[in-house]
Amino acid sequence: MASLGQNTQTEEGEIILLDIVNFLQESWKKLALAAFLGAILGFANWSFLGSYSAEYVLLNNNNNNNNNNNNNSYALNLVSWKVLQKSLPNLAAQIVDEGKAPEGQDGVYKTLSTEAWWQKNVKPSYALSKADIKDLAAVGKDLDQASTTIINFTLEMSGSSRVSAIDNVKNAADFMRSGSAYLQLRNFINGYEGEIISSQADIQKQITSTEIEMSFQLQRAKNLEELYKRFPSNASVNQSVVDPKDSGAKYLSISTQIVANNIDINQSKENLQRYKDRLAQIAIIKAYIEKAKILVGQTFDGIVLVKQLLEAEQLVRAETVQGDIKRQEVLDVIRANLYGVQARFTRGLEATTAPTSSGKKGMIKSTAGGLAATFFLALLVLLGHRVWINLKSGVAK
Repeated sequence: MASLGQNTQTEEGEIILLDIVNFLQESWKKLALAAFLGAILGFANWSFLGSYSAEYVLLNNNNNNNNNNNNNSYALNLVSWKVLQKSLPNLAAQIVDEGKAPEGQDGVYKTLSTEAWWQKNVKPSYALSKADIKDLAAVGKDLDQASTTIINFTLEMSGSSRVSAIDNVKNAADFMRSGSAYLQLRNFINGYEGEIISSQADIQKQITSTEIEMSFQLQRAKNLEELYKRFPSNASVNQSVVDPKDSGAKYLSISTQIVANNIDINQSKENLQRYKDRLAQIAIIKAYIEKAKILVGQTFDGIVLVKQLLEAEQLVRAETVQGDIKRQEVLDVIRANLYGVQARFTRGLEATTAPTSSGKKGMIKSTAGGLAATFFLALLVLLGHRVWINLKSGVAK
């Protein structure tokens, strides 16, 4: 019985193998034709729908002339770049939603509105790669800092033609610079607006507290003057060093207490003047921020915006400062910050070479994909047809 079963299995195996051989003999021409047609379709798809690719390198320059390798002296450091990777797609999406994309660049901005594009197509190059760090026996503080220092960014963009790909990658680089500048300027304006809200109330509180304290100091001065008239013999100056506010200060000579109290009064007056000067400065900031907020809402181009904000600063300076050096100080700080942003995203992120474009990529992949797809599709159709014939013949028997 066992030998009979083995013979049966052998015969079945021979029958199945024979069926496969017969199937291939009958169908190889059809499979070859299908594969050939699939390869042609894949090549045609690559020819008509394939895209060119272009690369553009932006240098991440050190803004300090002393060659200081501090990450903060570069246009972008690792932290700021990671923030921009999240923020720039949202800004591009906002520009598209509001219909403010530059003429003819809607498609580019829609591409830039996806976070995945920034992760894949903008590649930072670091001063030290992971392989360089592994080759070093020990990583000191300077080398550790160099491992996170970005020296350039390589942007890659595709297009239907070589010229289109180059234009697209240039537009992407322009948006990276202008969008980054815009986001920093917007944060700059928001920061000053928050400072106005928080500082104004706090300074007013300090003014009130100082005025109350000074009223007691003035009353104390009046009382000491009366004591000085009543006890002139206690007017000699005490040379011992004692804090007038200490509990033992009452044992000092009256003249010493008068001097110490007058020093406190003068300090309170100085503090009051400082607080009032700061309020005047905040009023200048407020006047500037009102103009700046209007400008921020009119454009998303940070390079254009920073020029407009500098013009607004000059206008506020002409209207309010009028030779007041204390008020001029706050506008000097604003102007310095604006020039810093302008330098960071014009000279800090700049290209020294033109974009490079390669020919269409993926011809082999597209052709092979078409070949494989049609081959297996034809194989499934022919096998299905063979199975159907076998079923019909079995039913007929």
